[in-house]
Amino acid sequence: MQNRLPLIFILLTVTLDAIGIGLIFPVMPDLIRSVTHGDLSQAAIWGGILSTSFAVMQFLFGPVIGSLSDRYGRRPILLVSLLIMGLDYIVLALAPTIWLLLLGRIVAGIAAATYSTATAFIADITPPEQRGARFGLIGACFGVGFVLGPLMGGLLSTLSLHAPFFAAAILAFANLALGYFVLPETVTDDTRRPFALSRANPAGALRAVARLPGLRRVLVTFLILGIAMNVYPAIWAYFGQARFGWDSRMVGISLAIYGISFAIGQALLVGPMIRRFGEHRAAHYGMWVDITTLAALGLVTSGTAALVITPVTALGGAVTPALQALASRSAPADAQGELQGVLASLNAIAMITAPLVMTSIFSAFTAPSAPVYAPGAPFLLASALMVLALVIHLGNRPKA
Repeated sequence: MQNRLPLIFILLTVTLDAIGIGLIFPVMPDLIRSVTHGDLSQAAIWGGILSTSFAVMQFLFGPVIGSLSDRYGRRPILLVSLLIMGLDYIVLALAPTIWLLLLGRIVAGIAAATYSTATAFIADITPPEQRGARFGLIGACFGVGFVLGPLMGGLLSTLSLHAPFFAAAILAFANLALGYFVLPETVTDDTRRPFALSRANPAGALRAVARLPGLRRVLVTFLILGIAMNVYPAIWAYFGQARFGWDSRMVGISLAIYGISFAIGQALLVGPMIRRFGEHRAAHYGMWVDITTLAALGLVTSGTAALVITPVTALGGAVTPALQALASRSAPADAQGELQGVLASLNAIAMITAPLVMTSIFSAFTAPSAPVYAPGAPFLLASALMVLALVIHLGNRPKA
């Protein structure tokens, strides 16, 4: 049990990370309106600014945090990040102005190193052939948090608009206390690497990592995958309302189904798929699932059919951990943190790009002047992007 405590801490950290993010979703519109004294449309604009600022900070600082963890170790980076995040939630809870809220989201984006550093920690303690399954467990924990966070946030919001933020702070501090006692350091003198600013910025880190054999195609595939799969958070609520007439309750139920299916798939399917087929073929088969389910959602006209398709998407959940495992195999031990920071930056680019692209496509095909009414058009675009990702991935087929 003692040897499992660090792994339990890492998985708990990722779960609490997702819960902490999801906790504040239900109250953000009302909180923004309370500090700006504006209407819902103005709150939506500020909400977009807050979300984008968070993603931009992740893009800029992901490689910095990853390189710092390669130099100073995973333990201090994780613990300091949890401390800053806990304090930041308190600032957000007490923020009297929109500008302080914006500053809080900027700090949160910088401090949100827990995911990339957690995956680097997993890479440190896991043999290469088992990393895909472990990365799948991280994905499962994120899926659980994705379900629990908004649910808890909605319940706590009945007490106060500020209650979810205080709850998120308590969770962060409790996990910080656990980590202080159980988390060992996995970076040794043999794997410790000097910090270099030239490699700690996104461009420098990407150049350094892309030079590693076999990694360039993996990174391009990972980026395209991120843009395609971010179609779900970008337009799902709008799509459900436009295509099926769903209200917010049904949108919440459908998201819960997606989150539960994703968590189960990551926990129970990813490991067996990678053990049976290997990382490359597991990603290959998962991409076919994504291509098919995205296309089906783009064409479906029945809400019941969409809910039936949603759990099937879990079969495509092997793609991300399989690609992470392939990338991790190609990076040396002293660059695992840098690699995970680069992957975090690529994911941030996807989080910035996808909402802009997918909502524009949705608007173009649902406007009164649209030549064809097609709320599912963003899903068809995402399916086409996954075809491109598959073609690039197949070009990186390992030698027999």
